[in-house]
Amino acid sequence: MKECIFCQIIDHKIPAKIRYEDEEIIAFDDIKPKAPIHILIVPKDHIESLTQARESDLKILGKLMLTAKKIAQKLKILNQGFKIIINTGKGGGQIVPHLHLHLLGGRTIKWEV
Repeated sequence: MKECIFCQIIDHKIPAKIRYEDEEIIAFDDIKPKAPIHILIVPKDHIESLTQARESDLKILGKLMLTAKKIAQKLKILNQGFKIIINTGKGGGQIVPHLHLHLLGGRTIKWEV
């Protein structure tokens, strides 16, 4: 999707501070962080939101979670604790229509609605 900002970051057409990348996933700093560590973990295949995920996406959905753990370990917040958020749809706070996880850490993260 040419107009998707995350797809443009995946294609390295828009700069981002990349924290992790492999063949299927890219992770980069959020430009409006809500915590000292706020990283977006994004599948390279364009899935609009969690509501658009299919049974065939099961492997990448699991890999997103394990990648979050790997990044938390690399940033030394694995034992301190962190939060994973998936905003889904406009009512759920999703701004960019490309499935992504928010990894938040570096301080105590409280539940906020």
